[in-house]
Amino acid sequence: MINNLQLYLTTENIYLATNWGVIPFWLLLILAPNNSLTKLLVNSIIAPLILGSAYVFIAYKLFLDGLIFESFNLYFGLANLYTVYSNEDFLLIFWLHFLSISLFVGSWIARDSLRYNIPKFLASICLIMTYFTGPVGIILYWLIRTFFAKKINLDE
Repeated sequence: MINNLQLYLTTENIYLATNWGVIPFWLLLILAPNNSLTKLLVNSIIAPLILGSAYVFIAYKLFLDGLIFESFNLYFGLANLYTVYSNEDFLLIFWLHFLSISLFVGSWIARDSLRYNIPKFLASICLIMTYFTGPVGIILYWLIRTFFAKKINLDE
């Protein structure tokens, strides 16, 4: 049975499932940030558990193939980074990492914007920017948050 399951858990299928699978989480953050379903699915351990499980599965595949330690080469120059990510499994691990972190940050932005009474429209723009551009959305949110909180916090 597990062998049959592995036939469907290809790198491409995991990529497509996770890439499309995070969209409902983001829509919940944008459209209903204070909803109990959002709190259950996005602000809890469920989303990181799903993405983390895929991450661990791909890392296990790399371990079985004897490639897991090749990832350390990415610290030795841009050419090595290119070489490491030419492997689809490493590229997928990077993408899962990015999806997890950006969803975590999006969840924080949604909760934090409720705390500071930031208009939903502005928070939504920041969430969309975070989904597509990561750090640019975070910077935009921080600027908006500074205006609404009327203080600058560098440690939150």
